[in-house]
Amino acid sequence: MSNITFNLPDILLLSDYNGNFDLFTDAVYSVFFKDFVKDKTFFRGEKLKLKWHPLYQNKAYTFYHMTHKGKDEQNRVPDLRRCERIPWAKPTIEHCDTWKLKIWPQQRSGQGGLKDRLCIWLEMDNEPDYIVILDIREKYKLLWTAFVLEYPHEKRKRKKEYEAWFKTQKSPGKT
Repeated sequence: MSNITFNLPDILLLSDYNGNFDLFTDAVYSVFFKDFVKDKTFFRGEKLKLKWHPLYQNKAYTFYHMTHKGKDEQNRVPDLRRCERIPWAKPTIEHCDTWKLKIWPQQRSGQGGLKDRLCIWLEMDNEPDYIVILDIREKYKLLWTAFVLEYPHEKRKRKKEYEAWFKTQKSPGKT
């Protein structure tokens, strides 16, 4: 981990909305809408796109993926840790190089075969680490998802994945 200070927005807490999940979700979506729909987000100068379909409760499917977890796409459940950290996604993406974050490509199985993804890892001292995933398409990049590494084994798995990729690089540089 570096000595860089991350200037991150405050997380959103369900308790700030008196435990009202609907109000909390509206606040989370407001941040998502501002950061990714209204104002747009850029990764290394390239504007990111969102996956809109299928719509989830009249919201972009990317929002669903960034705020819910589960292997079965039809039965994902809300994840408070993901929701709380939605304000971190945009700065993590836009400051990944100045913050010297770990960034590496990966391939994941998906509909139609292997999918090219890019991982951006925000390592934290006093908070769970945060990962943002971009989906690499032929002519653009999609903001795919973001999640928290809540358990030590999750962090070990990502570290192993990053180090395996890093060993394949002839000289360190941008991904």
